[in-house]
Amino acid sequence: MTTAAATFALPYEHVAASSTGQVLGGTGATGDYLHRLIITVGTAATSTVSLLDGATSHALVKANTAIGVYSIEINTFSKTGAWSVTTGAGAEVIAIGNFT
Repeated sequence: MTTAAATFALPYEHVAASSTGQVLGGTGATGDYLHRLIITVGTAATSTVSLLDGATSHALVKANTAIGVYSIEINTFSKTGAWSVTTGAGAEVIAIGNFT
């Protein structure tokens, strides 16, 4: 377990299906800590999920991913802005971390 995760009782935030660039936290900021994303895929064809650190995008789940629940460890601090998540119509996310 990371030091940050062991030190804090980490809150979570829900990102609904079909969300575009939902900022994690009230305003989000450089230095926010993202511990884990728990992704639930309910419809494979529209299962896309991407994570942004400011302007840098990371595709985490692509279309046609099998229906199921996926836990992705991130364990890092944002470098260039707020963390934000974009989901397709077939996926939702629980983001766990410390967000401003």
